[in-house]
Amino acid sequence: MADTLDPETMRRRLLDERDALAEGDAMRREGSATVELDQTRTGRLSRMDALQGQAMAQAVSARAQERLQRIAAALRRLDAGDYGYCLECEEPIDIRRLGADPATSLCLGCAAARER
Repeated sequence: MADTLDPETMRRRLLDERDALAEGDAMRREGSATVELDQTRTGRLSRMDALQGQAMAQAVSARAQERLQRIAAALRRLDAGDYGYCLECEEPIDIRRLGADPATSLCLGCAAARER
């Protein structure tokens, strides 16, 4: 990775990830749909499996929505010229951290402090 931040490369990465998440949205919605009670067709254990699958799909969907929000926020920061700066301390975020997660909004120090 280069030592300088290329905003257009980061924008492209963010848009590509956003598009990939949007493509998976229909599958996530289908997996999190209400499990119907039809005892003639589905046994109790099968229903429990279906409910567990539904819960996992709902959790995946929630994580995807949160990620989409972080991507949208990063794109807004790019448009405003604030991309690459920590929202807490306003210092530049290390390019390696942005390379690992272009939607990150905190420097490593502030992220670690927030996790404590």
